[in-house]
Amino acid sequence: MKDIVMPEVGEGVTEATLVEWLVQPGEAFESGAVLVEIMTDKVSMEIEAEEAGTLSEILIPADEEVRIGALLGRYEPS
Repeated sequence: MKDIVMPEVGEGVTEATLVEWLVQPGEAFESGAVLVEIMTDKVSMEIEAEEAGTLSEILIPADEEVRIGALLGRYEPS
């Protein structure tokens, strides 16, 4: 099992809002697929899958404030 972690999004930014999960637990995805949309006060961005897999669990739901480096969810590589 591998972790999906909130990435660094800009200098001085310490948190962002998790806007939406685009993949649900049990759903398979390909490398490069957008898993999560996040937004800061300055920018909206997407977190893409580094490899193909299946989403195992969501740990932070949509509309939550998330600190940089926080564990968002987990997936099983395929």
